[in-house]
Amino acid sequence: MSDKLLPLSHRVIAQRPNDAPVAYHAGQYYSAGQFANTVSYWVDRLQAQPFQHYALYTEDAYPFAVLLFALLHAGKQIRIPGNNRPGTAEQLSPDCQLLGDWQNGECFDYCLETSTSANRSLSPLNPSESQLVIFTSGSTGQAKPIAKCLNQFQLEIATLEKHWGEQLGDAAALATVSHQHIYGLLFRVLWPLSAGRCFHSQAYINPETLVNAIQHESAYWIASPAHLKRLDQASPWDGIAGLKAIFSSGGALPEQAAEQILNDGRQAVIEIYGSSETGGIAWRRQSMTAAWTLFSGMRLSCIDGKWLLHSPYLEIPPSPPFSKGGDEESSVFSKEESSHLPRTHLPPLEKGGAGRGIQLDDQIILLDDGRFMLHGRSDRIVKIEEKRLSLVELEQRLMGEPWVDEAHALVITHHRDVVAAVVVLNRQGLEQLAIQGRNRLIRQLRRTLEQWFESVVLPRKWLFVNTMPLTSQGKINQPLLKSLLDFDNRKLPQALALEMTPEGVRLGLKVPEDLLYFPDHFPSYPILPGVVQLAWVEHFGKLFFVIDKPFSQLEVVKFTQVIQPGDELTLALDWKAASGKLYFNFSSERGMHSSGRMVYEGKE
Repeated sequence: MSDKLLPLSHRVIAQRPNDAPVAYHAGQYYSAGQFANTVSYWVDRLQAQPFQHYALYTEDAYPFAVLLFALLHAGKQIRIPGNNRPGTAEQLSPDCQLLGDWQNGECFDYCLETSTSANRSLSPLNPSESQLVIFTSGSTGQAKPIAKCLNQFQLEIATLEKHWGEQLGDAAALATVSHQHIYGLLFRVLWPLSAGRCFHSQAYINPETLVNAIQHESAYWIASPAHLKRLDQASPWDGIAGLKAIFSSGGALPEQAAEQILNDGRQAVIEIYGSSETGGIAWRRQSMTAAWTLFSGMRLSCIDGKWLLHSPYLEIPPSPPFSKGGDEESSVFSKEESSHLPRTHLPPLEKGGAGRGIQLDDQIILLDDGRFMLHGRSDRIVKIEEKRLSLVELEQRLMGEPWVDEAHALVITHHRDVVAAVVVLNRQGLEQLAIQGRNRLIRQLRRTLEQWFESVVLPRKWLFVNTMPLTSQGKINQPLLKSLLDFDNRKLPQALALEMTPEGVRLGLKVPEDLLYFPDHFPSYPILPGVVQLAWVEHFGKLFFVIDKPFSQLEVVKFTQVIQPGDELTLALDWKAASGKLYFNFSSERGMHSSGRMVYEGKE
């Protein structure tokens, strides 16, 4: 099918047979004729409006495709935000007309069933001028606008079709990722439109609904590591095995997940490495290799320890490089379209190009055969459930609250990655904490963040501190914070608060209900064994203090009041290095629970 690509500039609408299915939306198929008719209808409506800039957001992919091409043909400027949160709407609305599913309480009418065709013939778009702007999280904390032209998307589509078009055949595109981000936009909307395939409008939240939606048609899955690593023995493996392909992007797929999908679903996941700024850079199948293979025309260079990408997607030559033999019929663009392409095109809102290169935020190890390995990011952009998040922006939004003096965000990696927030409250914040309690205060902070971020990326773990713990180099002590937040709740308490003073440390702790030690210790009346309390003292003591001597003995240990599941405690620790003694006491609102000294001495 790779020789049948339909340029997005006009043939998507004009040359597909009228009765050919374009999309499956809301329980029915929409044909190319219906698609063209609705686009034309919206072009008339949009051209009658005085607005020039539009922010487009829809929950489903088919209405998005209709409005996207209508805006392009109407000559409008398009912004594609990653979410429709109130804060995003507020940020965009002064300069843009909001179009689609924005949270204003109104149900938007897409007029998809319109039967009156507009009296217009849609002229071909200039692929180098037809532009849209997508937004991605920048390392400075501000949403970063990135301008893209249709010819850049078309070149990338040609590359994808060259690699996997024959494998996909006429399969339908089904996705669990959003089309509001570049990966979903390209893979589940633009590529199927250009390749003459049908795409499903709804995003399927789990593999069961996706497999059930396929019915008897051939299909492929556009997924992300966040979805794929949740697959387990109960997943619909027979249906997964019947897919033409599984694509994954938005981060590296864990090796264990890739192996499970290969063994149980007989699918070698095709992983795509890239970004909103660069488009797709490389691909791999972990069943073959852990290294990444660059797409055609890509080149990497390293200057002063920083890796640069040289990409044909960032510098458009007069003739598309992915044509077969250079003849007019096999070219991605027609002769008329190619004549409009500039010799060098750089998106106005993005610096870089194939000649100069664009700096990558990933650390790379280049192999002798030209492939490469990834070795982490050099900035603070993370992916949570395939959503790109700037930890810097999250911190800035928190510090915009009148109660917060300082904030630090980090990611705790588990079966599902979660964001954690470490917060220094000011005097007013501490008063609110005392009045409202911890849970209500956190709910209030989350409500503020919900104005800007989707719920999946909001902090799930919170730690209130009186000052940010620092290393001897004056940097935030990441290992300490991760140790406090990334705990085994079968063996350790949850850290709620941390107060560090010259005299010692005070930790706010909550005793987990399902602690490993409760069932066998008086099942009808569970209490925390004294030996476990001493183990916790040693664990936290060595976390905060340099204790390099072996344990010797206990002194004046007293257990005065039992500790039960769900109790909230304060653990006070004071290390006397000269005497080698760690003083401790556990207390709560009910009073003292235990206290004593642990003595550490060197051997004679």
